[in-house]
Amino acid sequence: MRTSKNRFVKKSGLKFWGFISLLLIFSSQVHSQGGPIKWSADDNSYFRIENDEIVQFSLPDNKSKVIISKQQLTPQGSTTPLKISFYTFSADKQKALLFTNTTKVWRLNTKGDYWVLDLKNGFLHQLGKSMPSSSLMFAKFSPDGKSVAYVSGNNIYAEDLASSQIKTLTTDGSVTLINGTFDWVYEEEFSCRDGFRWSPDSKSIAYWQVDASKIKKFYMINNTDSIYSQLIPIEYPKVGETPSAVKVGVVTVADSKTTWMNIPGDPAQHYIVRMEYIPFSNNLLIQQLNRKQNDSKLYISEIATGHSKIIQEETDEAWIDIFQSGNAYTIDFTNNFTWINENKSILWASEKDGWRHLYQVSLEGKPEKLVTKGDYDLIDLEYTDPKAGYVYFTASPENATQKYLYRTKLDGSSTPELLSPSSLKGNHNYSFSATGKYASHTFSNHFTKRANEFITVANQKPINEKESIAYWLDSLQVKSTTEFFRVTTKDHVEMDGWMVKPKNFDPTKKYPVVFMVYTEPAGATVSDAYGVSRNGLYAGDMAEDGYIYMSIDNRGTPAPKGREWRKSIYRKVGQINISDQANAAAEILKWDFVDSSRVAVWGWSGGGSATLNLMFQHPEIYKTGIAIAAVGNQLTYDNVYQERYMGLPQENKEDFVKGSPITYAKNLKGNLLYIHGTGDDNVHYQNAEMLVNELIKYNKLFQFMPYPNRTHSISEGEGTSKHLSTLYTNYLKMHCPPGGR
Repeated sequence: MRTSKNRFVKKSGLKFWGFISLLLIFSSQVHSQGGPIKWSADDNSYFRIENDEIVQFSLPDNKSKVIISKQQLTPQGSTTPLKISFYTFSADKQKALLFTNTTKVWRLNTKGDYWVLDLKNGFLHQLGKSMPSSSLMFAKFSPDGKSVAYVSGNNIYAEDLASSQIKTLTTDGSVTLINGTFDWVYEEEFSCRDGFRWSPDSKSIAYWQVDASKIKKFYMINNTDSIYSQLIPIEYPKVGETPSAVKVGVVTVADSKTTWMNIPGDPAQHYIVRMEYIPFSNNLLIQQLNRKQNDSKLYISEIATGHSKIIQEETDEAWIDIFQSGNAYTIDFTNNFTWINENKSILWASEKDGWRHLYQVSLEGKPEKLVTKGDYDLIDLEYTDPKAGYVYFTASPENATQKYLYRTKLDGSSTPELLSPSSLKGNHNYSFSATGKYASHTFSNHFTKRANEFITVANQKPINEKESIAYWLDSLQVKSTTEFFRVTTKDHVEMDGWMVKPKNFDPTKKYPVVFMVYTEPAGATVSDAYGVSRNGLYAGDMAEDGYIYMSIDNRGTPAPKGREWRKSIYRKVGQINISDQANAAAEILKWDFVDSSRVAVWGWSGGGSATLNLMFQHPEIYKTGIAIAAVGNQLTYDNVYQERYMGLPQENKEDFVKGSPITYAKNLKGNLLYIHGTGDDNVHYQNAEMLVNELIKYNKLFQFMPYPNRTHSISEGEGTSKHLSTLYTNYLKMHCPPGGR
């Protein structure tokens, strides 16, 4: 039940369906005209893959030159160049590490083959030749550039680049004992994928070890790929089940010996969510969460002895978010700490004063210092400039649907200074170069197409006026039919929303309304960004056909409206969010042009759960619902997500029951279309069968569509997307007819 990209804190998973439009809107991945870019270490250029070659663009003139050609990417004895999915350079810029032939692991293509290209002599050779094809993960150069470490088969290896000798650093890896990477739930809920770090001196590697041997297997059934069915096992910890035991070890490359860090607490009742070498030291900084995720501790661990000491602790009556700066949808996402004060402090995000703010946390025991001050939320940390004494961040104090760049003094002595152009109202995203000289700036709003420019950070001006957003603004702007509004409920809750009215709208007529919902802590749907009101599932034009299409963000969604807004949903998922949505809909039905007899609602994953709850708990409002990949019973979902927002079912099971759609299925009165993929490893298909049984029990008629072997995205297989779109559209038109009356 996670959004494809939560703008504010969480950025993992695909629980909010990968709407192509929303993924493009909310992604912070930097793009220029040719695709994603990678900043150079020298701060004066960036790289991009063009025509299967790696091209370098110098700034400020933006001149290009091919630095890795197709010829260089063609292995000896082959006539076909490698197709590069990801690349990095060694610290001395003499070698390139190339990732190709990739395969998906859960959400991203993180397995594949790695090659090293010597940029001086053009020598290209494959790493891990003795390993199975497409089995290497998270390869990275050692800081001295002499070796590359990688994971294969859940073990860690280091390969000497001069001799191609491979050293085995761990030997106990298996399906359930995982070294250097993670199990399903850590990736899905904490965005943990890359599970090892080189030491600054290149002599050791710190890594996570996940013991999932006691996690029960959930079996999915493949009925289509052979005459006899096949069982697909997955280690999946359901809510209430004990988590995987996780620990951190440091292996010495010279002798392959591991020293385990002694972190207090039962490893099976805690999570380790961050780990990194403290720069220029032989110590680690580690963040540990308790199982309920409402107590966070920071430890410094000595790699030689494993001795650990606590340096900071924070608690929350609800839960503590793991602040993730950057894009969790990239293979190189590691969620590292942000170091300041000559690596003696870190920047830390906390909601302890009621708003999400940055604090300086000292590694030496000095008092914490508030950096960002005021009644507003930090959205993203963009860049720190310790030399000049500034931190750059995004926030939106006046309008929760927008996002702007600010800066303030690192010592907290100044008020935030708005840097984004005040004339461009909407959503601004930034990616800073290595030393903050330049930045890539992306902007859009509901009537301006997404556009990118390169700016000089010092003056916030584009480096080329004729390639700037301002220069092309007129051509980027379109006639928008999206309207933003606020609705206040009988409980005095004010919510943001957007809607698109029918074309040729006649205020004297009444029109059907279709609500798109998500409603949970993992995602917000109301953002002043281009394409926000697009419905990628509808086959046609909803406005042309005569629908009012809208969405509303309730309490509990991650809008930058303060801690109380976001965490009021604790232990009330399926209750407070549903009440807010229904109360807002009740106000909207009072509008003269809304037909209360034609009200539809739909959503995917967490939005599918909300759709079911709205249909069952408020049948007097919602007449038609389309629920896709929904959690019908909260007790079937994973422990990390569900326990974070709901607590432990051993202590408050009644809250899980009260929030689950299956509890209210007997109340169905309207038209329901339920859709689920039988191969969904995220929200298991068992939810569908449990819900179907309950509806049958009470003689409730509905339409049900299982998609064989399709995952949570229901995108696999020939014709699937078209079929899903056709089904969705036809059902909506049949049971909630469009047009004014």
